[in-house]
Amino acid sequence: MHINNDLNRPVTVHASTLDWVPSPAAGVDRKMLYREGGEVARATSIVRYAPGSAFPAHVHTGGEEILVLDGTFQDEHGDYPAGCYFRNPPGTSHRPAAADGCTIFVRLWQYRNGDKTQIVRQPGEGDAVASRDGARAARVLFDDGAERVMLEEWLPGAVVSVPNPRGLELLALSGELTRAGERMTAQSWCRLPAGQPFQAECGTGGAQVWIKDAPLQHADVLKMPA
Repeated sequence: MHINNDLNRPVTVHASTLDWVPSPAAGVDRKMLYREGGEVARATSIVRYAPGSAFPAHVHTGGEEILVLDGTFQDEHGDYPAGCYFRNPPGTSHRPAAADGCTIFVRLWQYRNGDKTQIVRQPGEGDAVASRDGARAARVLFDDGAERVMLEEWLPGAVVSVPNPRGLELLALSGELTRAGERMTAQSWCRLPAGQPFQAECGTGGAQVWIKDAPLQHADVLKMPA
């Protein structure tokens, strides 16, 4: 399966307009933003867990990166409420579930070879940094030099520019943005190749965005199984 797999082209996907696609686990459905592969895939998705649903225990051979959008995601290691961000590097394992249901943003098989950093940022955690023009607040969730992950709050009516020297992914979490005449709302996802900066005007309520500043595919990205 190939969905938005040309990394040399900009793409914007409004997940709120996509249909849910069932996963192999009952009660767990997906909206596919980017995908290369079958059930094991290099992928970026929005995933919804119905109340009481669970996914079988599994090892993350290719690693996973998750932002909880609503509800509480759970596994045997703890609870992860809305706003929680975490990284499970290759070799980690868990049995994910959601007693009351949840929605998460997930990136799979996009780790670099040798990246073993495991972190959990609970809501509000992360390093506060100086805000860019048009932003109210900014926090760094992860930065190892090869990639930088941020949560930012943008002011109502502000025009915000994000430089893009190596590749950008943005997920709108709340509020409204207009970029190149296209309206972005909660769960709108944008991916831009290096050299194409992101610029948008915020709506009257401002916006909260998740931003990854990193190559769209690392040169030493983990190889998928044959």
